[in-house]
Amino acid sequence: MKNLNFRKTVVLALVSLFVSVQVMATDGYFSTGYGTINKGLAGAGIAFYQGSLINGNPAGAAFLGNKYQLGVGLFNPNRQYTVAGNPSGMEGTFGLMPGTIESDSKLFVIPSLGANWMLNEKSAISAALFGNGGMNTNYPTATFYDPSSETTGVNLIQMFGNVTFSQKLGEKHSIGVTGVVAYQTFEANGLLSFGAFSSNPAALSGNGTDSGFGYGFKIGYLGQLTDNFSIGVMYQSQVFMSEFEDYAGLFAEQGAFNIPSSWTAGFSWEVVEDFTVMADVKSIMYSEVNSIGNPMLPNLMTSPLGTDEGAGFGWENVMVYKVGLNYAGIDTWEFRGGVSIGQNPVQESEVMFNILAPGVVQNQISLGLSKEVGKSGNQFHVAMNYALNNSVKGANPMDPPSGQTIEIEMNQFELELGFSF
Repeated sequence: MKNLNFRKTVVLALVSLFVSVQVMATDGYFSTGYGTINKGLAGAGIAFYQGSLINGNPAGAAFLGNKYQLGVGLFNPNRQYTVAGNPSGMEGTFGLMPGTIESDSKLFVIPSLGANWMLNEKSAISAALFGNGGMNTNYPTATFYDPSSETTGVNLIQMFGNVTFSQKLGEKHSIGVTGVVAYQTFEANGLLSFGAFSSNPAALSGNGTDSGFGYGFKIGYLGQLTDNFSIGVMYQSQVFMSEFEDYAGLFAEQGAFNIPSSWTAGFSWEVVEDFTVMADVKSIMYSEVNSIGNPMLPNLMTSPLGTDEGAGFGWENVMVYKVGLNYAGIDTWEFRGGVSIGQNPVQESEVMFNILAPGVVQNQISLGLSKEVGKSGNQFHVAMNYALNNSVKGANPMDPPSGQTIEIEMNQFELELGFSF
């Protein structure tokens, strides 16, 4: 009874943390990985069922057995922009003040939790809660000359809940489907100077926190083709969110901010006993969401902000390639590492609006380990992820005569501790 009460206390404490989850993008809009095991592999492992519980391949749940997993991550993103060159001051231009400005928001707590229950020998149901990648900046200056705000930035907070059913097909193959529900909040400050470009200037900036709910699905397959080689594939649909009505004059389609779809495919190969190599390729379809994919120009001049073709962040679709290694040959220990190499969704022409969302990270490295605790199969997990510094530099598209340039830059570090039982 004491153990049950302890579990309930831990779960309730983690759920309460979601109220203040604020996270920054890694694979663009998505996290590098989900759950401590998967993050230690830099997100690789679509065919490695051991890391599937927290937003992994839904087909993996059928092989997990009864399992509970908790995790808490400390996330440290470092973002800044640099403007070089003086504004032209010419009528009809919009030059920025030169200098380097760092975002003040640098440390966040990201919890996750999941549970898997075997219904019988061939089927399982699982549930998970976790924070996803997003966008957050907090610059201590009026970057865009908004007289009503001393700071400039956006804050997107997201929480996801997954419910999964997985079914074995024979002994070595399985399929799974996940129902996805999502909750997100958004706030923007320092953008009123764009009021002349907005379809609804009163719903553009400084309106506090707005929120929305949404839904989507995932479907996956996992198959062991030989004794030591498995493949996995997964598709996640677009998550359709309710509009941010208080920011209907900022985001395209009257405040719509859906979460883009993605697909992942990969393999897991136990090269020698206890040493597994895995590789994934992931495609993220940013352009299907107008608020994310619409370019700044010419849209800002041809369609008011908030309309269907209103300006967005100009993010392009990307491919991400991941490789992970897992070694379980030392008594009660497992060691893992991974590399993630992705394309940059932000192009040089889009640097101005992406001061607000500098998701330019491309290359990431991860290390992790697990240690059995006692004789019951419980494990303690650690994962560390470092996203190498990357930047994108381009001309200020709103002040061509000045020759002014804008460079957006980001790196990040994450440490996550987890426990499974």
